[in-house]
Amino acid sequence: MTYKKKWSGEVTKTSFALDLEEGVFTWDNSKKIAASLKRSAEASTRRKAAPFQSAMSMLNFYINRAGKNLKLERKKLLELTKVELRKLFNK
Repeated sequence: MTYKKKWSGEVTKTSFALDLEEGVFTWDNSKKIAASLKRSAEASTRRKAAPFQSAMSMLNFYINRAGKNLKLERKKLLELTKVELRKLFNK
């Protein structure tokens, strides 16, 4: 049986729209993750949407692609990161 290489992990690492900090989704602090996503989104000259939408989209992409492999604790942290992103962008 042959396995296809997962494209989603590669997208997360080498997104053309945002230059993410190394290991940003593995950090244990939702405020730190949100701040990093905000910086990346605001600094990007290649994004097609507003910074808030780009940052939230990348976070949702990661959560959705991890799917069942994402531990409950991790998913809670990343959901909390969404709240922090909204606060940072005054949304």
